[in-house]
Amino acid sequence: MGMLKALQIIWFVLWAVLWAVYFMLDGFVLGTGMLQPFLAKTENERLATVQSVGPVWNGNEVWLITAGGATFAAFPTTYALMFSYLYTALLLLLFSLIIRGVSLEFRGKVAAHGWKKIWDTAFAVSSFLIALLLGVAFGNIFEGLPMDASGYHGNLLTLLNPYGLISGVLFVALFTVHGAIYAGVKTSGEISARALNMAGKAWLLLMAVAVVFLAHTALATHLFDNYVAAPQLSVIPLAAVAALVLIKLFLIRHQALKAFAASCIAIVMVTFTGVAGLFPNMIPSSIDTAYSMTIYNSSSSRLTLTIMTVVALIFVPVVIAYKIWVYRLFSEKISPETLSGKEAY
Repeated sequence: MGMLKALQIIWFVLWAVLWAVYFMLDGFVLGTGMLQPFLAKTENERLATVQSVGPVWNGNEVWLITAGGATFAAFPTTYALMFSYLYTALLLLLFSLIIRGVSLEFRGKVAAHGWKKIWDTAFAVSSFLIALLLGVAFGNIFEGLPMDASGYHGNLLTLLNPYGLISGVLFVALFTVHGAIYAGVKTSGEISARALNMAGKAWLLLMAVAVVFLAHTALATHLFDNYVAAPQLSVIPLAAVAALVLIKLFLIRHQALKAFAASCIAIVMVTFTGVAGLFPNMIPSSIDTAYSMTIYNSSSSRLTLTIMTVVALIFVPVVIAYKIWVYRLFSEKISPETLSGKEAY
């Protein structure tokens, strides 16, 4: 294997890891946001849900920026086509991310109930849209975009196809369970019990959606081809299934922290399952595979990938260490009864 090919594969794996870590970390923020209108019954409980994610949400988005940056630097042609063909969808995603951030920061600026209600609603709606749009985007990438030498033959409505939508629903369900468990772990009292109860109910929906998603994947995509060609890769989806089952088992046993760990593993393995099936494609063409963007025909030069690898080896451990420190610093449970109307987090 040539040096360039090895670097291309390494950066494809790192690209998958960056997305998986982002989904794992920001997933519980999105899930908490989506659930807030149903989870929090009082102002203190609503404040508790905000404070549970307040110190970490913006740090979690670093992984999204890094995943986008890695795509731009390692696979610039893929990046260019992705942001050209999916421009409207990605713009909607960007607006949703902005509204999510603004809602968390602006909620406490005015004490009026109506003001807080507006931003709580914005938090919930934007969180749902982010989860849905991410799922729709990846679903369309897994299925392949209608592109050839003439460019992309589609629009925003084209992306809202059955497989794209079921992928979006899968992301929403995954993040809902993830966020409910996180809220149960991070808070105490009635809201914690309510969150874990919601997690158990949402898990049933998640499993139903996962079955439909897998069946549709077999019909609409070529993701399973790699698993047929290399059966050893099946350990990845099997690990995802095992982690999903463990979530329910730990919830039944009232082991919320273990359930959250299982949820983290499930999201990572679900992401790896899709990306492993995608390899070596970055954006498959649903018209003609000759026009697919792969890691080989869209990557940067050997020198660029080498420099990026050295930089990643130096700075990724620093980022990980920082994230561990932040989560340890804000590891205490939040009790709604003791907040006394404090807004700062």
